[in-house]
Amino acid sequence: MKIDRLIGILSILLQKEKTTAPELAERFEVSRRTINRDIEDLCKAGIPIRTMQGTGGGISIMDGYRMDRTILTSKDMQMILAGLRSLDSVSGSSYYGQLMEKIRTGSSEFISGRDSMLIDLSSWYKGTLAPKIEIIQEAIDDRHLLDFKYYAPSGESVRTIEPYYLVFQWSSWYVWGWCLSRRDFRLFKLNRMDGLSDTGEAFICREVPMPDLSNEKIFPGGIPVKALFTPDVKWRLVEEFGSECFTEMDDGRLLFSADYTNMENFVTWILTFGGNAEVLEPPEVRRAIRKAAEETLKNYMEDNAV
Repeated sequence: MKIDRLIGILSILLQKEKTTAPELAERFEVSRRTINRDIEDLCKAGIPIRTMQGTGGGISIMDGYRMDRTILTSKDMQMILAGLRSLDSVSGSSYYGQLMEKIRTGSSEFISGRDSMLIDLSSWYKGTLAPKIEIIQEAIDDRHLLDFKYYAPSGESVRTIEPYYLVFQWSSWYVWGWCLSRRDFRLFKLNRMDGLSDTGEAFICREVPMPDLSNEKIFPGGIPVKALFTPDVKWRLVEEFGSECFTEMDDGRLLFSADYTNMENFVTWILTFGGNAEVLEPPEVRRAIRKAAEETLKNYMEDNAV
């Protein structure tokens, strides 16, 4: 713990022009006396730390000092490389691959052990996803407006946005930006975008709130549902909702309970189970499923066959 604290103190001193012992003590949840001893240990290790008493005083590293070695550990470097590999999986250029080579070349004797984490952020849509990500990244860097056609449950629309963040969440990529038509910040799913283009028109960066990506915000619920599933689809329930989403009945069937935000989405999801699922409540969902099944059956009646 002490080594971690010393590295943490050194990291703060390298990033900030000046700090104080009370600030460090509060940050690392130790006493001021412990911080003072840590500063002494860093000085003994050859780090030129300067302390000044009184108003305007504090702890700082002498001007002009640069560390010859990274303060990151080998494990830290492995995590950085894992993150870069994940970005490389959706990159439309060789940038991240080249960056990984630079890190490996400059730290070959520092990185030990084998890779233990592989992250692939791509999808079946990688062919169209990578170019979109590249366009959005460049527009964010250049502060350029983006135009695109957007497909949503409410219909199709043409949007112009100020892009601020690329977001990977819920197994999908999104862009967080200010929508000029809605006059508000919106989260747009990349797979629903078509004809994406950088307008070349610059915008003035506004104060940007971070998107609220909590499940409670994105999926607020409101429609309590119950359904019975056959045991052979248990794996899907566990994968999509977790093992706590159902209760196993005496006959082996699974009683599923959840709060859904959108009834149409729930009906669509339930229908993917075919005869392996039966909705118990609410009644309007049962009616919607019956209607959808009847309409589907009409398409497959022998008399309608082409």
